[in-house]
Amino acid sequence: MPSLRSLDLMSSVIPRHNIAARVGRIRSLSANMVAVSGLSDVASVGHRVSFESIGVQGEVLSVSEHDVNVLPDGPLAELRIGQPVRHLGEVGIYPDDSWLGRVIDGEGNPLDGQPLVDGAKKVALFNAPPAAAERRGFGARLDTGYTLFNTMLPIVRGQRIGLFSGSGVGKSSLMGAFASEMEADVVVIGLIGERGREVNHFVRQVLGKKGLERSVIVASTSEKSALARRRAAFTAMAVAEHFRDEGRNVLLMVDSITRLAEAHREIASTAGEPAAMRGFPPSMVNLLAGFAERAGPGKEGQGDITAILTVLVSGSDMEEPVADTLRGLLDGHVVLSRTIAERGRFPAVDVLKSVSRSLPDAATAVENDLIGAARRVLSTYEDSEIMVRSGLYQPGANAEVDTAVALFPGLDAFAAQRTDGGFDASFEALAGALQAQGAAALA
Repeated sequence: MPSLRSLDLMSSVIPRHNIAARVGRIRSLSANMVAVSGLSDVASVGHRVSFESIGVQGEVLSVSEHDVNVLPDGPLAELRIGQPVRHLGEVGIYPDDSWLGRVIDGEGNPLDGQPLVDGAKKVALFNAPPAAAERRGFGARLDTGYTLFNTMLPIVRGQRIGLFSGSGVGKSSLMGAFASEMEADVVVIGLIGERGREVNHFVRQVLGKKGLERSVIVASTSEKSALARRRAAFTAMAVAEHFRDEGRNVLLMVDSITRLAEAHREIASTAGEPAAMRGFPPSMVNLLAGFAERAGPGKEGQGDITAILTVLVSGSDMEEPVADTLRGLLDGHVVLSRTIAERGRFPAVDVLKSVSRSLPDAATAVENDLIGAARRVLSTYEDSEIMVRSGLYQPGANAEVDTAVALFPGLDAFAAQRTDGGFDASFEALAGALQAQGAAALA
């Protein structure tokens, strides 16, 4: 006799095979859009259709009285006027516990060469965030395995952090360490617009077996269509929401949110939306806000989604539209510095330019005093660094500068330390880095 789970799975599979779907016909073709007749009364913006003759799907961008305009996922070379187009409607995914340890695409298909078992419940890709009045506040601090993030830049349960970084400054390594070491029941990783080689390298080398065991990876590589790249980001969010609704605490990492914005820019441009913010459409702000708001604390009885979203900043330009928008939407930002990376300190976090909005509530009064003292030392050193390095500063001229020069090497080393001793050991290390003559004057 079949088990209850088997019956649930069977009942969920039957509705997915929509035998009676409406079929339209291609009426006209342009460079990147297809006009389809016969679907105007059933199709809505965002619905999926299938070009049966070439095995390619597409997404409805606009609907008029007579036609729907569709952006295909693949090339249009083999499409012809009059070919059939099957209406698929709103397509979701079916997450399951068996997805842990797997690599999938934005449609929930396996990318690792192994069969994938779908769950019993359909999850929509585009959901509204939990009602603001029903959400809990931030949860407890999360042990990250790094002394810096356990102290000066804490991450709490349900927090949304932006990781602002250029290329080649250690962003992927930091993400892999978080995925392996950070407190979470489930890790969901969205790799958006990455090179295929880098996806494989991240899974095998950076994430490793330990990190993969509790992770679901959703990948859409750089050669995929803008639709596929955007859908992969929302699939990662939908998978995270599925586990959150089951009461689990989820760590969601998306690399990168910038490529999501760029994919949306391509789609919006095709749909005729004018460019506004350095080429990005006005709808980008709403897209990013809606995406970010879906993460965070859940409602009573649910888990939380702690989100780390990477932001690519070209030339360290923190004022470019995507970076500037996300700084106002998220609960903190961590800036990785190329200058720090080039002198060999990893993670290359610029502490003074980074902020965690979980402070001061995430730390005790004594811990906040230590954090404040460390920030003042680093600020004093930064203000005087050029003079010190050029030999223009004479020791003894300023007591605070003398203290900062003495303490900086220890604080710089502290920022790179790993720890398995939790928060107490991390704050002990910070206190140790501040132990030098004159440090008490700054505390």
